[in-house]
Amino acid sequence: MGFFLFPFDSLICILLGISFTVWFTLLLVFIIVPAIFGVSLGIRKLYMKTLLKIFKWATLRIERGAKEKNHLLYKPYTNGIIAKEPMSLEEEIKEIRGSGSSKDLSSPEFEMSDIFYFCRKGVESIMDDEVTKRFSPEELESWNLLTRSNYNFQHISLRLTVLWGLGLLIRYCFLLPLRVTLAFTGVGLLVVGTTMVGILPNGRFKNFLSEKVHLMCYRICVRALTAIITYHDSENKPKNGGICVANHTSPIDVIILASDGCYAMVGQVHGGLMGIIQRSMVKACPHIWFERSEVKDRSLVAKRLSDHVEDKTKLPILIFPEGTCINNTSVMMFKKGSFEIGTTMYPVAIKYDPRFGDAFWNSSKFGMVSYLLRMMSSWAIVCSVWYLPPVTREEGEDAVQFANRVKSAIARQGGLVDLLWDGGLKREKVKGTFKEEQQKLYSKMLVGNPEDRSRS
Repeated sequence: MGFFLFPFDSLICILLGISFTVWFTLLLVFIIVPAIFGVSLGIRKLYMKTLLKIFKWATLRIERGAKEKNHLLYKPYTNGIIAKEPMSLEEEIKEIRGSGSSKDLSSPEFEMSDIFYFCRKGVESIMDDEVTKRFSPEELESWNLLTRSNYNFQHISLRLTVLWGLGLLIRYCFLLPLRVTLAFTGVGLLVVGTTMVGILPNGRFKNFLSEKVHLMCYRICVRALTAIITYHDSENKPKNGGICVANHTSPIDVIILASDGCYAMVGQVHGGLMGIIQRSMVKACPHIWFERSEVKDRSLVAKRLSDHVEDKTKLPILIFPEGTCINNTSVMMFKKGSFEIGTTMYPVAIKYDPRFGDAFWNSSKFGMVSYLLRMMSSWAIVCSVWYLPPVTREEGEDAVQFANRVKSAIARQGGLVDLLWDGGLKREKVKGTFKEEQQKLYSKMLVGNPEDRSRS
């Protein structure tokens, strides 16, 4: 019996060996080698155009099915549930008083009707909270054949179901194994390559090799996500001795930017696999890693950053001043720390296309592993990156004003909503200063300015 099984076992081993050889050859020829030389064969762009045609056809099928069944097709994208016109507190209260009071609107007296203004604002905030909805996935105008984005598209035909099943097989049986293989290849080469470069003595040759190793590995990791990136205005790319600041949607923002240029990373020291990667990277390039006890020491952090940017031979620092991931519909408050350092800032705007896959990381809902699994099982990651002209702090401008000016420029270029709210509200309660500010505005309306009182 064993005599008959032996040839069968040998045949299986031969087939597995051939499959592995073919698989590795395809990876090497079509992905790894182009990544090393920084060239694209155009396969990903052709893949994106094909997906767009399929999505368009699927949307037309859904719309036609809804029309035949006399069902309304819900289009989820709106600018807000409640229609609002920009008005000041004083104007809105005067409007309320004018509709139900015979008193002079300019009378600086409290009226019971003023309460309705604050009640209305409270209800509006609950119904259409412009902060909380920035931490949920961006809604789509059409279905992209992913069940995770099918909340509002229920009119699906048999053809669409078959197409969805075929897409499921392609994503999980072909794309996912391919992407996982590429991810391990990229990370493995990064650890080995940077460790070997770290052995060399400091100098131009070491810096040259370090840059090439980092770019090669990040480009392989980008291909592990089937990321299709369009870079604009490359003449404004960050230069040594400066700080690159960008809006933050996902941990992969780092890979997206680092695949087009090398940066010095800033972050907390980790253990495990992340710690191994950090220790190997810092051998080849002067990244800035902080111990857990040092993170809250603002003076120490500022000094480390200042010392780095003063050395014009070191790479530009990459920082995400929001401090948390936002769903790529808006830009929230920039922390002022990095803007207190007297150096050139290089703003960068990143905008993802949610039709192919949602890049937003909701850290309160998904862990890193499950998030990466969702990324690698999506169709693709498509985004645009704009390098904005470098800016410096103007005379008489404080760090907060400088941060807001840079934030506004990034929001304007990326087509994002510019919000003053702190992204820390994702996990914290509203600070008392925000409430006090509204109270001061109302008090000022009632009693007026000190100059007004002195005249009276």
